[in-house]
Amino acid sequence: MASHLPDQSAVFDTISFTPPLKKKSMTAFAAAAGAAPQFRILRTNIVDPYETQHPQEVLVAAAVALPAVASDNFAGTARRAAKLSVAPGPVKQFDDTGALLDSLPSHTAMKKLKISTKANSNRVAQEKKNAGLDAWLYAASREADNDFHLIIGGDPDSDDPRFMTIEVSGLPPDDPLRTRLRAVRNSFADIVGGNTPGTGYDFYDPALPVTVEGSLFWDASHATGSKPGPSTAKPQTVWEIHPITSLKAR
Repeated sequence: MASHLPDQSAVFDTISFTPPLKKKSMTAFAAAAGAAPQFRILRTNIVDPYETQHPQEVLVAAAVALPAVASDNFAGTARRAAKLSVAPGPVKQFDDTGALLDSLPSHTAMKKLKISTKANSNRVAQEKKNAGLDAWLYAASREADNDFHLIIGGDPDSDDPRFMTIEVSGLPPDDPLRTRLRAVRNSFADIVGGNTPGTGYDFYDPALPVTVEGSLFWDASHATGSKPGPSTAKPQTVWEIHPITSLKAR
């Protein structure tokens, strides 16, 4: 497959770290490298086109300051009710992102539902499902609503890893779900060695093996126009897992 990594001109910092991967994954990375595996975060000035475009010096400052000063509380309004809820029922397991995406209603079918983006817009029937899968974490950024926007996909060696967005949700202020979603935020921070992203995309080199569970969500805010994601790892869908209810390195 083509590399998911950004053009070097977009990279303003490179961070070495050691993710808490299981022994089996570490052994596989070591065998592929022929040496002790090296893991890097490529921190970039790449943002989604619908986000505010800041000068690079602002993105650099944000990447340093946000982990210490930013709130964990959800600060958005679009479909707030749906985003801060978990679908009822069991978790259905899928082999990979391709299998999950192939099981979902089409963009055309979902668009016909004319799902409101108002704050009180709750889950429609097609979103009242939970999914779980093994995947690879390719990139992530922090959005203005305090969600962490993660790009996952299938095996990096595949011809088409079928990228998909999953969201580490900002926290509801007073809700039993707050503790559960905080644990996911803590787990994400642990996976990336405490180096959570700022508003520009971080790219993980190599992509990191993870196990994900959460509720399905169709992002009506992006039903038209550009889809979220960097050009080198852009999902071709606005189906998401949102919120993630479990995120673990594997």
